[in-house]
Amino acid sequence: MPILSRPALVEHLVRTRIAGDVATPRDNNLSHYRKLANGDRHYWLGLELGDRWTDEQDVLAVMAERCGVIDDPAHRTGQDTIDPELTVDGLDRMAARLRKAAAGKERVLFATGHPGALIDVHSRVAAGLRAQGCDIVTIPGGLVADEGYVVQFADVAVFERGASLWHTHSPEPMNAILDALGEDGRPDLVIADHGWAGRAGQRGIDSVGYADCNDPALFIGEAEGTMQVTIPLDDHVLDPRFYAPMTAYTLNASGLL
Repeated sequence: MPILSRPALVEHLVRTRIAGDVATPRDNNLSHYRKLANGDRHYWLGLELGDRWTDEQDVLAVMAERCGVIDDPAHRTGQDTIDPELTVDGLDRMAARLRKAAAGKERVLFATGHPGALIDVHSRVAAGLRAQGCDIVTIPGGLVADEGYVVQFADVAVFERGASLWHTHSPEPMNAILDALGEDGRPDLVIADHGWAGRAGQRGIDSVGYADCNDPALFIGEAEGTMQVTIPLDDHVLDPRFYAPMTAYTLNASGLL
């Protein structure tokens, strides 16, 4: 695949609605910001936010700055946005962390709560790191969480229940992995999303996460220093192949191609 320039990648992100005018509606975003501020741990994505984020307007301010949502609190319904320049900025920060991982031949764990969209993104990055001598974590078998199983496909940990891979925000699958690995098997870096990424960061592991504009916790985590990098994007667009140019850009920027 040709490697897009930054301007061409920005145009691609907007055209495919990975960023720009995204599908997630404004009222859904604000509802999630309010629930996080009200202490609903489902929206904390494995982070421990304490009482530091009890004002939804503070959450909105972080999301405007780090994700590019519309910063007007009076805008309650209709279209919301992700700034594609912030998406590429996040990819560049991720690439810097990947270069460090490759140079140190680090132990890296990949996981996703969006297997229908992001499993190939994670898998391709895992392949790039393995080619540079990194140890891609193989999770132990038989792990159980949230009345389902934590399994691994194409180097990526996912949540399975009823013979299907599930979309999940829960941090419990990551807890199950880290508890089973123990200190001796602890990864140096986690690349993930949702509660998988948040809980890894909360447990003191360098964590890089993709996050949608209705998932404010990981952006707050980066603002507080618990997350290494949070990349804003629509985390389930119409066709998962739309993410391929973004992944190729990241691999090229990190020297993994």
